[in-house]
Amino acid sequence: DYSDLAPSKEERRVMRGSRRRPSANPLLPIGTQIAPGHANYVLMYNMLTGIRVSVSRCEAKDSRPVRFDDYIAAHKYSFDVVGDEMTPSSRYDFKFKDYAPWVFRCIREAFHLSTEDYLVSLTDKYILSEVGSSGKSGSFFYYSQDYRFIIKTVHHTEHKFMRQILPQYYEFVRDHPNTLLSRIYGLHRIKLPHGRKVHFIVMSNILPPNKDIHAQFDLKGSMLGRELSAELAAKPRACMKDKNWVKMNQRLHLGPAKRRAFVKQLIEDVTLLIRLNIMDYSLLIGVHDLNKGNVAKLRDTTLAMFDPQTTDIQQLNRLTRAHTIRKKVVHTDPVTLDALPHGTAPPLPESMFPELRHSIFYREDGGILSADPNDDPAQFIYYLGVIDILTPYNMVKRTEHIVKAIVHDGSQISAINPRKYGLRFLRFMIRSLEGCED
Repeated sequence: DYSDLAPSKEERRVMRGSRRRPSANPLLPIGTQIAPGHANYVLMYNMLTGIRVSVSRCEAKDSRPVRFDDYIAAHKYSFDVVGDEMTPSSRYDFKFKDYAPWVFRCIREAFHLSTEDYLVSLTDKYILSEVGSSGKSGSFFYYSQDYRFIIKTVHHTEHKFMRQILPQYYEFVRDHPNTLLSRIYGLHRIKLPHGRKVHFIVMSNILPPNKDIHAQFDLKGSMLGRELSAELAAKPRACMKDKNWVKMNQRLHLGPAKRRAFVKQLIEDVTLLIRLNIMDYSLLIGVHDLNKGNVAKLRDTTLAMFDPQTTDIQQLNRLTRAHTIRKKVVHTDPVTLDALPHGTAPPLPESMFPELRHSIFYREDGGILSADPNDDPAQFIYYLGVIDILTPYNMVKRTEHIVKAIVHDGSQISAINPRKYGLRFLRFMIRSLEGCED
């Protein structure tokens, strides 16, 4: 009987508080939004526990080819603070669901990511990106403690769509090691007591942990509503958009050889997305200027660490330990990296992660080094990836297109059918390459 371990009335109120408060922005799209608050940290703290247990069990099995039933498999786990023989003790009571674990194990293998490295990165300390902020989708992003992976909340419809396209996604990334598509390593769900179900994906972090990003762009090939104000663009790690790119006369300087490889791969990636009826994706570009280096230390002021420090209470008895752990998790605040005591911030990796060496677009210090017209190295490192690839062109998007086309140029609306979206995307990206005229 674990009734004594159930969250207190006050703790449940904290965990459910975000659902009771009205939205500050009534125009925010409906999604699996997790409002700022301590419930976020409880969710993520337990999410990492679930990932470690489920991935370890999957890895213990002998290797074999993927079967049809692997795509629809879903493994359930129930965790409590005390634990039992089947599930180790965790920091809070929750239920965890792991979707298609064998397929995602094979995806990680296709990208040369070892299970050991994956689990070591996903420890019980994690980094939060710009605490309290979320993107237009309402999703929240968290970094693993070494910045190697991003844990992102996704809407239930995105979760369902990921399961639907998983066979095609796996086969594609297996056969295209240089793909620029998001590297998705896991699909999971977590549920706290008396709380809603929250779906997560784990994916590779495109941007480097050991380099300052001096400019960042999110490009869709659309001009409508695609500009960041000058005030916001001046902030560290601001992600600018298509109009900013054009007004700043930006170009990707890849040189002839890398340019050809980039265009070839981008066409292959977009062809898959069109075939899967996907739209609204974008090319994320991070620019590191080798002449500026890491002098600004931009990450230290925009990232924070969450560490409840529960290792000092192991000597307490069972019930006292459960109560103390819950209290620490619920009431611990994240601390920005620049405010941590000297020497306590997570160390930056000294070199790129080994799995990146197998892709021509990530093997040069985690990115692709710019080049001049003679293919000689230049002063920038580009970090590139096609992101947000889980939006199908469904009835919601069709309706959005019809409504917006009444007052705007239909060709510039973000929500257009996948073929038109893909061709527009490709045209914009190829025209953004220096020397594309040849």
